[in-house]
Amino acid sequence: MPPTRPFKVALNGYGRIGRCVLRALYERGERDGIEVVALNDLADLPSLEYLTRFDSTHGRFPGAVSIDGDALRVHGDRLRVLRSAEPEGIDWAALGLDLVLECSGAWHTRADGERFLAAGVPRVLFSQPMASEADVDATVVYGINQHSLTGAERLLSNASCTTNCAVPLLRLLDRALGLEYASITTIHSAMNDQPVIDAYHHEDLRRTRSAFQSVIPVSTGLARGIERLLPELAGRIQAKAVRVPTVNVSCLDITLQVRRDTDAREVNQVLREAAAQGSLKGLLAYTELPHASCDFNHDPHSAIVDASQTRVSGPRLVNLLAWFDNEWGFANRMLDVAAHWLSIVKPNSKNA
Repeated sequence: MPPTRPFKVALNGYGRIGRCVLRALYERGERDGIEVVALNDLADLPSLEYLTRFDSTHGRFPGAVSIDGDALRVHGDRLRVLRSAEPEGIDWAALGLDLVLECSGAWHTRADGERFLAAGVPRVLFSQPMASEADVDATVVYGINQHSLTGAERLLSNASCTTNCAVPLLRLLDRALGLEYASITTIHSAMNDQPVIDAYHHEDLRRTRSAFQSVIPVSTGLARGIERLLPELAGRIQAKAVRVPTVNVSCLDITLQVRRDTDAREVNQVLREAAAQGSLKGLLAYTELPHASCDFNHDPHSAIVDASQTRVSGPRLVNLLAWFDNEWGFANRMLDVAAHWLSIVKPNSKNA
């Protein structure tokens, strides 16, 4: 049942994910009863207007964007622009919000989340994995566990783009074939924690190297993130990651040891059927075409299985390749989680 009024949402942080979330909301058409009424970012208003209108990765914004006093006017809607580095610097309660989408990536603990709550935010959806499972009321991968939410939660994490790609595939193949162990390599596009040319930018010295001159190994919490969502696989997942000189679209190289004999044809049939019907339809896609990564720019799926790359040896060692747009797919999942969460908020909850 649609809400009797639009749910009022603010974006805290208006970088790559924040801008993609706003753009995806308008591109989705009906907008799931969500209205963005404010955004908080330290950049000046002319820069925010410019970066909303023009995007090197996703193209021009599909609609009118302009400055209106202390706000952005987007598709005729007025979004108030705030500028505070700290949650307490904004009177969130005065905005009458239902939810803040925390897209800055700067906050990682329950204490951080509680600062938003104390400043008048009724509930927060974080665009990143938190420091520990106890730091939020739940970590959600849409299509997997959103139905476990009750509506009483105040702090949620949307996990990571890699977790949103990996978890549906691992659960699906565990149920179909039985999963003993998994080893996953994330091949990820460059990110803004890397410099364009060599410069001190991070305590991880590999990240001081030019993002566009090398393939760079980086640390990853993917295995830990998977275990939070699929605790039955605890202790059986290993993961590593490398950054590559592309601006968007990443992939997972997934190797699985399964419990019974199989072959590539059976594995692909399981994946193809899951993409066509059931709870993962619209989240998981399947292709056998000879694609390159740029073909999946602006693709809203959580994972796109490249079935031409499926291999089985042993015959219990399965290898998969799954693509994902690490910006656009994840932004769409944030909106999915937000819409579902707000739709089940209890009537007596704050600002419901």
